[in-house]
Amino acid sequence: MLAVELTGPERFTVFVDRPEGVDHALCEQVTRVLWDYLRTYAVDVSSPGLERPLRKPEHFQQVVGKRVKLKTAERSKLRGEVRRADEDAVTVAADSGEVDVPYEQIVRGNLIYEREQ
Repeated sequence: MLAVELTGPERFTVFVDRPEGVDHALCEQVTRVLWDYLRTYAVDVSSPGLERPLRKPEHFQQVVGKRVKLKTAERSKLRGEVRRADEDAVTVAADSGEVDVPYEQIVRGNLIYEREQ
């Protein structure tokens, strides 16, 4: 999985993920591929971390039953457990009840890291 996030007018971050994990060697390989962009932009290459970004329907489908935080065009912030995720929307159980959020309204989505007991 690759995701790109604009973090400033002259800076962007590339998130790299793969099932076997991300190490410095992989980040270095991706940085080399992006070498030409380094003349104009500050480029960060990173693993998605514990609170990985969620952007596509399949990302949300993989975290059904887990807690997420969303920033949408309609609501500033929404936190809750993913109950369902289909091709058009994700259903989140928030404090205010279940909310269906169409993917096109999501400005930013992240998994909430919860330490396993």
